[in-house]
Amino acid sequence: MTLAPAPFSQATADGPPGGSAHWITAADGTRLRIAHWPSEARRGTVVMFPGRTEYVEKYGRTARDYITRGFNFVAIDWRGQGLADRLTEDRHVGHVGAFPDYQQDVAALWSAMEALGLPGPRFLIAHSMGGCIGLRAVMEGLDVHAVVFSAPMWGIQMSAALRPVAWTLSWGANRVGLGALYAPGTGPKHYIEEQPFDGNSLTRDPEMYAYMQAHLAEEPALGIGGPSFHWLHQALSECRALAARPAPDLPCLTFLGTEEKIVDPGRIRDRMAHWPGGTLRMVDGAEHEVLMEVPTIRHAITDETAAFFERHRDRPDSDARCA
Repeated sequence: MTLAPAPFSQATADGPPGGSAHWITAADGTRLRIAHWPSEARRGTVVMFPGRTEYVEKYGRTARDYITRGFNFVAIDWRGQGLADRLTEDRHVGHVGAFPDYQQDVAALWSAMEALGLPGPRFLIAHSMGGCIGLRAVMEGLDVHAVVFSAPMWGIQMSAALRPVAWTLSWGANRVGLGALYAPGTGPKHYIEEQPFDGNSLTRDPEMYAYMQAHLAEEPALGIGGPSFHWLHQALSECRALAARPAPDLPCLTFLGTEEKIVDPGRIRDRMAHWPGGTLRMVDGAEHEVLMEVPTIRHAITDETAAFFERHRDRPDSDARCA
């Protein structure tokens, strides 16, 4: 794996000292960006799978939380977002060729971590869309000792009446060559550029919301807007495909806010009810982004996840076997 220096805003990320970013390349030639924050303690590496519309700078403060607990921290810009290669002429539309393409990004990230010499064991935190990508990855034997999911996108929240419409429109748009257009009700603006703090569906913490807004104010190129019809159809298809597969035999802790309005809580409850040894932790009063919530919630989650990872540092390496 060849690494090259990539742009990175240490100031707006507000991460721990020593952070840096690198360009890496997936097997199909797509250029991606990763960021790495080192720890001298070398207790392992926490790997962050961000959600849709996200970018590595957004997890600078999260990196700080884990670095202080002795873990290295690494995050990725998925294809089609952040500073990674965009996939359509309109760089603001969220798009992917096929959802399993993200697994090429995962493989490239793992090769990059080897090139950087990041220590094991490795632990995964996967948020929202990253939770969908992460679920497929651990089902297919990703080399991690334990996984934490934050409001994973194992289903998209919508009314029962709207669901068949979403399937039909997204399928039909692809069939007539309109798959790269924005899904209904969305456009080129990033959510936090249009939505004031009051009434937002991400966090109850105004300071963290301002932190996210500052990223896009300083570097607008980080932002993307709504998903394409094709992304929507691919996401619905991937969620359905993964729902039919059993959970892997891997230590798992999942956090879900009681005020969740973006992903489908029912799909999460069902998956965790059948995860061998898995735990679902409901976070009272939290919105979608539990890692960006008010300090009391954020710090409690970091403490619990760090302790969870610590308990599984010496777990023997093995392929994730389905149970």
